[in-house]
Amino acid sequence: MESLIISKILGLALFSYLLGAIPCGVIVTRLFVKQDIRRFGSGNIGATNVRRIAGNLPGIITLAGDVLKGFAPVFIARNTFVISDPWVSILISAVALCAVLGHLYPIFFFFRSGGKGVATAAGTFLAISPPGVGASALIFLWVVWRYRRVSAGSLSAAATLPAFVYVSTHCIPYTVLAVTVAVLIFVRHGANIRRLRAGTEPAIDRTASQKKDQKQ
Repeated sequence: MESLIISKILGLALFSYLLGAIPCGVIVTRLFVKQDIRRFGSGNIGATNVRRIAGNLPGIITLAGDVLKGFAPVFIARNTFVISDPWVSILISAVALCAVLGHLYPIFFFFRSGGKGVATAAGTFLAISPPGVGASALIFLWVVWRYRRVSAGSLSAAATLPAFVYVSTHCIPYTVLAVTVAVLIFVRHGANIRRLRAGTEPAIDRTASQKKDQKQ
């Protein structure tokens, strides 16, 4: 029985990583505009860059795909294993982390050209702590509305997520996971942080001419 459980854990962790590694942004932009999103704009494969380069609908589809590939493996894990606490929360945290790592460091691109992890992380925590994600989403929306910078909203949401997760779950493994994910998101946003400090980070309401110039 123990070997069966271990096999399931390893299999689900691998599935989670491979699902997370699917480059939704690359697939969507190739379908819509026949371009490789990695060669345009910021070069990031996430929904923000996809929206800037390919338009609102491709951006929304990319966002939904990135959220779903984080949500699905964690949802499956929560409904697959019956393990006494705290092991179940540790297992689910490991599966969630694998999904985020797959998005950040996709094997399909030789562990490079991954996204920044925000949407996929949101998907994982949507299956773990919906209230925590909801509270962080409100922070994200307010910061984006106030400062017109998606990266600022993403960083603010990531920074507050651990506190919201702890308040909503009182679970140490989930809180540690949230801290780990927040650190990874901040690391992946290094260039954005530098541009925010310099005042050169692009706003979300670029004009059409700016988008056109960016493609050329």
